[in-house]
Amino acid sequence: RKHNPPRGFIIRVAMNDSGALSPAADGFVMPGEWGEHSACWMAWPCRAEVWGGASGMVRARRAFAEVARAIGEFERVMMVVNPPDEDGARELVGAGAEIVPLPLDDSWMRDSGATFVRDKFGAVAGVNWRFNAWGEKYSPYDKDDAVARGVLEMLKMRCYDAPLVMEGGSFHCDGDGAVMTTEQCLLHTNRNPTLKREDMEKSLRAYLGCETVIWLAGDERDDETDGHIDNVACFCAPGEVLAMDGGGMLGENIKRLREVADNKGRKLEVRVVPKPEVREGGADLLASYINFYPANGGVVMPRFGVKEDDEARGIVAESFPGRRVVQVDARGIVRGGGGIHCITQQQPAGDTAPPKPEQRQ
Repeated sequence: RKHNPPRGFIIRVAMNDSGALSPAADGFVMPGEWGEHSACWMAWPCRAEVWGGASGMVRARRAFAEVARAIGEFERVMMVVNPPDEDGARELVGAGAEIVPLPLDDSWMRDSGATFVRDKFGAVAGVNWRFNAWGEKYSPYDKDDAVARGVLEMLKMRCYDAPLVMEGGSFHCDGDGAVMTTEQCLLHTNRNPTLKREDMEKSLRAYLGCETVIWLAGDERDDETDGHIDNVACFCAPGEVLAMDGGGMLGENIKRLREVADNKGRKLEVRVVPKPEVREGGADLLASYINFYPANGGVVMPRFGVKEDDEARGIVAESFPGRRVVQVDARGIVRGGGGIHCITQQQPAGDTAPPKPEQRQ
């Protein structure tokens, strides 16, 4: 691909301490998710086994379409769709999203899609993590492993290829130097078996531009993603955290959050969000109100048809003052093992950072 940078633009090729190119070495950081977005990226459900068969996938597609339309009230939505499914996706989503045909294995854009980072000049680049379907729980996953690079190439955006398996739902940044993650996921042997805690911290610093890593325990109920952070805790502003209530690992998460400080030395303000009790077909669903998407001027969050819905909505609204909170029935999504945050990925507002010299041909 040919690319001529604007006059006066200097492309810096920086190295991290392992000799590899990294966003942090080039001055990029992952901003807080509540900042201004240029778009929200999603992916259309296509693996029937995840949803319990064809009827479950129909239900999931309707839920995805409702989420896309809700987010579309606030910002542009880009829906990646397997080419054979384009017509059906357009019919359900309507004007709520723009359709982007790309091969897919699954539909969790937070995990298989690019993670976007931005520098102090407002340029936006993307991180392409390696993806192995949450420790090879599903196969094949080669198309999903390629979707981040496909999106970044379409955007003609700088791409940093990370040398480790990582999912976007396994970490959460405050945009001010701190990142939260869980031991259950990042230290699991089914992703990066040779990497130790200090190796993971080094990678998080290099590819997200953070300095302080806050380690939580996870959630022992979660055997689908192995304790992704976006089901148990998130930043809602620098120094402010929402965390899901409960015992076991959930209680340990809250204990740790109340004991640590962020990158600026602030003690965290922790707001506890109720854990919904959701059952379908005789089974408990791994439902969470933490799994929401902060859009431009709004928040799109789940409802589950249970008594905790209103209380959770009030807590989220209080945490994002001035934003309109929209609740969407997320039970059709949770049946597949995730939530609204899991199926979305924000692209921060800013100019597109050009490809690195070795990416230009």
